[in-house]
Amino acid sequence: MLDATIKAQLAGYLEKLTQPIELVAALDDSAKSRELDELLHEIAALSDRIELRRDDDEPRKPSFAINRAGTDIGVRFAGIPLGHEFTSLVLALLQVGGHPSKAAAETIAQVQNLEGEFRFETYFSLSCQNCPDVVQALNLMSVLNPNIKHVAIDGALYQDEVERRQIMSVPTVYLNGEVFDQGRMSLEQIVAKLDTGAAARAAESIRTKQAFDVLVVGGGPAGAAAAIYAARKGIRTGVAAERFGGQVLDTMAIENFVSVDYTEGPKLGAALEQHVRNYDVDIMDLQRANKLVPADGSASGLIEIELENGASLKAKSVVLSTGARWRQMGVPGEDEYRNKGVAYCPHCDGPLFKGKRVAVVGGGNSGVEAAIDLAGIVAHVSLIEFDGKLRADEVLQRKLRSLPNVDVIVSAQTTEVLGDGQKVNGLVYKDRSDGTMHSLSLEGIFVQIGLLPNTEWLKGTLELSPRGEIVIDARGQTSLPGVFAAGDATTVPYKQIVIAMGAGSTAALGAFDHLIRSSAPAAEAAAA
Repeated sequence: MLDATIKAQLAGYLEKLTQPIELVAALDDSAKSRELDELLHEIAALSDRIELRRDDDEPRKPSFAINRAGTDIGVRFAGIPLGHEFTSLVLALLQVGGHPSKAAAETIAQVQNLEGEFRFETYFSLSCQNCPDVVQALNLMSVLNPNIKHVAIDGALYQDEVERRQIMSVPTVYLNGEVFDQGRMSLEQIVAKLDTGAAARAAESIRTKQAFDVLVVGGGPAGAAAAIYAARKGIRTGVAAERFGGQVLDTMAIENFVSVDYTEGPKLGAALEQHVRNYDVDIMDLQRANKLVPADGSASGLIEIELENGASLKAKSVVLSTGARWRQMGVPGEDEYRNKGVAYCPHCDGPLFKGKRVAVVGGGNSGVEAAIDLAGIVAHVSLIEFDGKLRADEVLQRKLRSLPNVDVIVSAQTTEVLGDGQKVNGLVYKDRSDGTMHSLSLEGIFVQIGLLPNTEWLKGTLELSPRGEIVIDARGQTSLPGVFAAGDATTVPYKQIVIAMGAGSTAALGAFDHLIRSSAPAAEAAAA
């Protein structure tokens, strides 16, 4: 199952085990059970602190537990955690084996102090780049607190459970048998949802903070770059971010980041955060801004950012880098069937639609790439494009048209998502060439129609373009003195990671220049 290089790397990691662990396998005579048995034997052979035994009483087969010997500390995987989940497997081995987590001490204490019984189940897919964060967070929580138990379940392998529970999006997390949440969640987000007093404590802590020289709002590539460039100037820098990494965390493969042949969004997002934390930057996670109050114009005037939790932050200058989100179709049925057949991440949710009929809405690069990926999993793909022709690169179009189970429908306006009250069962579109209405019977709809800037909270405060983007100049300056902006939320052309990073750096340098000029003594005073 594992090649020699990976075995050697894993053996090196397993040297960090401080506690003996046991792998407890539940197997049957299926091919997948044989694969899992082989994998577990390979892992057990790499360390004398690991023992392997079988216990087939567990109802889910194939599955296995990783337990700390002689304790009730452990985690369980139902499936074979390779692909994106191999890192989750390695971390689980290390953490159950006593290797400490790198999570913040405050967050670890929160987990340990949670009271009650928590039984989590997470449905994931091996191709989902959003799932490992959730799996790893809940695994860590189960290691830190004996009242928390977690099993990570491969939805593609346990299709019967997926069908019974009508799961159409991953990751989907159940707590004590009820849906807890869906989509990417960090450890801090999960803990905040369980610890009902966390938000109030965070707000109170924020109220005590002194004014920043530069406050960055947003933690994506632009925000990270802005924070680093500001901090390197030796000025007081803060970052208020709803989730550090931003939309990069939802990106699968990144092959155009200059000097890096290949990486993946979550990996890049983690690297961005770590780089920022190397500097003296005050990072405030899980904070959403909902109002900007301009400075009063006096020499000592401060810009204020009001947060959703009721607290506010003040700064001499601000860099807005709130990014963008997937654009929705805005048609009847879309919200009702979101995560019930309407999806926005083909890599994450595609495996849940194996053998089914789906549609992809959008004929740009992302839409065509989604259709190509899905064609290898589902029974049939209908690609629906509003324009009279596809807008994707020609090489992608050639690949798409070579696939036998894909239909391309152009000049088509999606008008409604259909469903049976529980899940999607169709889509209605209008032929824009003759006005006729058509319907498709299908079980999934993947929306890939571009981005929408996260700037609604700024309307009426500073200048926005007709598309809702923050208008900036070459230095990142907005229409408000001392307020700069960068990244996908702005009018900068070409929404790319490397461009956002450059724009964030520019905005931070612009803010620093503003601070220098605004604090310089007046000409008369200098002459005296």
